[in-house]
Amino acid sequence: MWKKILGIGASKREKDLVALYDRVPKEKRPRHIAIIMDGNGRWAEGKGLIRTAGHRAGVHTLRSILQVCVDLGIEVLTVYAFSTENWKRPRPEVDFLMSLFSEYLEKEIQEMEDNHVRLRFLGREDGMSEALLRQMHGAEDRLAAGDGLQFNIAANYGGQDEILRAVRTLAARAAAGDLAPDAIDAAAFSAALDTAGQPPVDLMIRTSGDLRLSNFLLWQAAYAEFWFTETNWPDFTPEEFVQAIVDFAQRKRRFGGLNPRKGK
Repeated sequence: MWKKILGIGASKREKDLVALYDRVPKEKRPRHIAIIMDGNGRWAEGKGLIRTAGHRAGVHTLRSILQVCVDLGIEVLTVYAFSTENWKRPRPEVDFLMSLFSEYLEKEIQEMEDNHVRLRFLGREDGMSEALLRQMHGAEDRLAAGDGLQFNIAANYGGQDEILRAVRTLAARAAAGDLAPDAIDAAAFSAALDTAGQPPVDLMIRTSGDLRLSNFLLWQAAYAEFWFTETNWPDFTPEEFVQAIVDFAQRKRRFGGLNPRKGK
C-alpha cells in the first residue's frame, strides 16, 4: 500500500503523512471521498494571473491527491471537474477546460494504469466533442481491469440532471413491463445512477470557502460528512487532505438514528 510514500528515499514529510493517516482506525476510514475542487480562478486572480493559470495549477493538485488516494488505499475518489452549469462560463475558458481535460487524460493515463486505477466518467455526453468522447471512452476501456482505486471524474455533470436521467430510465423500464413500480426501491434507484455499484459518499470535501453542495452527488451524499476549507484548490496539500480524513474519523455518524449515549 505504501510503495510510493514509503519507498527508498521517502522524505520525512511523506513519512509524517503516513503516520497521520495511520492514526485513523481502518473501520473509521471513508470508503468514498468526493471533492469539489473550487478556487482555481480565485487563486489565479490573487496572484495577478489569468484564470486559466489557476485551472492548470489545479491539475497538479489533482495529480498529488490522486496519488495519495492510491498510496493510502482509498476505495473511491470522485472529483467535480465540470458541471452542467459551467457551460455558462466565457467560451474561451470553456474551450481551455476541454483542452486541459484532454491533456490530462493523455499525460496521466499511463500513471493511472501503473497504479491499477479504474476510471469512470459521470455526467452527460452531449456537448462534448467527438474527439474528447473517444478519448474518454478509450481511457475507461484501458483502465477497466484496474483492481485499485475507483476514480470518478464528474464532467458535464449535475446532480439534479443525474436523478432525472435515472427516473426516466426506471420509468421507461416500468412502462415496458420490465420493472414493477413497487420494485423501485433505494437499491434499484442507486443502480440507475452514474455511480452504480459504488458505495455512497462518506466524506465530501470543498475547497475555497464556499459552504454549498453546488448540485454535486445529491443522492450519493445524503449522509456524507462535510469538510470545508478556505484553501483554494491549487494550494490544497496532501497533509490537509489527510487531516480531513482524520477529522472525519472523529465524527459520530448516526444515519438518522439515536446517539446511544445522549438519546438524540
